[in-house]
Amino acid sequence: MLSPAPDVFPLPDKARQVLEAACQIFLEHGYSAATTDMIQQAAGVSKSTVYAYYENKAVLFQAVIEEECARFTDRVVAATSDAPDLAGLLLQLGQAYLSLVLSPRGLALYRVVVADAIRFPELGHCFYQAGPRAIQKVLAAHLGTPLAQEALDLEPIGAERAAGLFFSMLRGEAQLECLTHPALEESPSRAQINQWLELAVGTFLRAFGRSTARRTAP
Repeated sequence: MLSPAPDVFPLPDKARQVLEAACQIFLEHGYSAATTDMIQQAAGVSKSTVYAYYENKAVLFQAVIEEECARFTDRVVAATSDAPDLAGLLLQLGQAYLSLVLSPRGLALYRVVVADAIRFPELGHCFYQAGPRAIQKVLAAHLGTPLAQEALDLEPIGAERAAGLFFSMLRGEAQLECLTHPALEESPSRAQINQWLELAVGTFLRAFGRSTARRTAP
């Protein structure tokens, strides 16, 4: 069973019960197979209580996506609060990002969204904007600071595309391996995560770094 997540948005107690139960049901059964009856029973509330806070299943799943993505983004932002330099920033941010993306909860959410994105494109769009896009903007803001601009030459592509490239390098092999080898979902070793992380950070700094950044690359 997936572990519960801390609250992100303030909600009435009953609405919080419904949202937490919905998250558990959606991540375990998928969007299409989940029903409001299953969610109502898991929450221990009446069906009228569910609909009092969430108009339908799609609205409820969107609320789950937004809450989970906000929680992920908040943790990534917090990881950058005391970075000593650009390389340290990328390492700390990347560590937080991989710990979330490769977690059982992160992989489950990704699977559910991708599985139903063709039939429910608005939910896929919601996930992309609230999750990957929001976290990309966090890094892009850091890459746009004078300190980063002094260390990096991003003029050919800009900070946002550079941030997108960094996250693509970071999660590419790691996420694909965990998605296609479910037995490994809870077991990427710290050494393996550090290897993926250092490879992505080192490659990024060598590709875009001015001379100082290249010398400090892992």
